[in-house]
Amino acid sequence: MALPEAESIWMDGAVVPWHEARVHVLTHALHYGTGVLEGTRAYATDAGPAVFRLDDHLARLARSAHIIGLPLPHSVEQLRAATLDLVAANGHSSCYIRHLVFLGYGSMGINPGTTPVQVSIATWEWGAYLGDASQGARLMTSSWRRNDPNVVPTAAKATGPYLNSVLAKAEALRAGYDEAVLLSATGYLSECTGENIFLVRDGQLFTPPSSAGALEGITQDTVRRLADDLGLPVHTTNLLRSDLYTADEVFMSGTAAEIVPVRSVDDREIGGPGPITEKIRDAFTAAVHGRDDRYRDWLTPVHR
Repeated sequence: MALPEAESIWMDGAVVPWHEARVHVLTHALHYGTGVLEGTRAYATDAGPAVFRLDDHLARLARSAHIIGLPLPHSVEQLRAATLDLVAANGHSSCYIRHLVFLGYGSMGINPGTTPVQVSIATWEWGAYLGDASQGARLMTSSWRRNDPNVVPTAAKATGPYLNSVLAKAEALRAGYDEAVLLSATGYLSECTGENIFLVRDGQLFTPPSSAGALEGITQDTVRRLADDLGLPVHTTNLLRSDLYTADEVFMSGTAAEIVPVRSVDDREIGGPGPITEKIRDAFTAAVHGRDDRYRDWLTPVHR
C-alpha cells in the first residue's frame, strides 16, 4: 500500500511541507492517546472539488474535543477555511482529509497540566478503504468487545480508544476476513472497526444505537436521510449477532469506506449487494458528486 503523501500539511496555523510536519517523541498524545480526530472526504463535482459535510465533521471534532477536555486553539471557522485552503493548495480533485487535535509536548504525567493543544490537517488521495469490495466484504465477529460508553466516552471520536479497532481489525485480517464487527459489553451489535453497520429486513433498515458503543456516524446519518427520501424506514435499535445472519442484506457505512455491501458474516452467506444496498449506494454516490440538487447543502466548494 502506498504511503499517504501530498505537498503540504496545515499545522498549528501554518502550512508546512509534508515531510516537515513533525512532533516531539514525548508528545503527550503519543503516550496516552489524548487526541480527537475526524476523517472527511472531498469529491470531484462538475463545479470542481467539494468537501462533503465539512461543517458536520468540524462540529463533531469540536464536540469530541469538548468531551475529553481539549480546548480548541482555533475556531471552527478558522479550521473550515484552513481545510479548504489546504485542499486547494495540494491540488486535489478528490481526497481524504484528516483533522487531528491532540496534546503536544509538555507534561509527561497522566495529568497533562498545561501541555499545549496542537492541531493538524492533512489531505491525501485515498481510494477505496476496504479495497475492491464491490461484491461484498467478508466479516467476522471479533473476540474483542467494543469500548463501553461508561469506560471511555464513545461519543467522542478519540485517538486512544482506537486501539480497540486496531486489535479487532488485525484479528480479522489474520483470520482471512476483510473486516470485523464488534459486540458491545452486553453482547449487542455495536459497529465495525471504522464503520457503522446496517442490516436490511423486509424492506426496512436497522442500525445499532450509540448506547451500544457505536459512534454516531456522519455517513450513518447520511444513509438515514437518503433512506427516508427513498421511502425506506430506518430503525435505531439494539440488535443481536444472529440478526446479521438472518438479514436480507447487510452493509457498512463510513467516511473512509463509504457504502460497502457485506457478503458474509462468520461464514454465513448473505449474498453480496442487494437491491436496497444498491439504491443507497447509488443515492450516496450521486449526493457526494453533486448530481442530486436535494443534497447540495452537504457540499462545500473548494475554490482555487
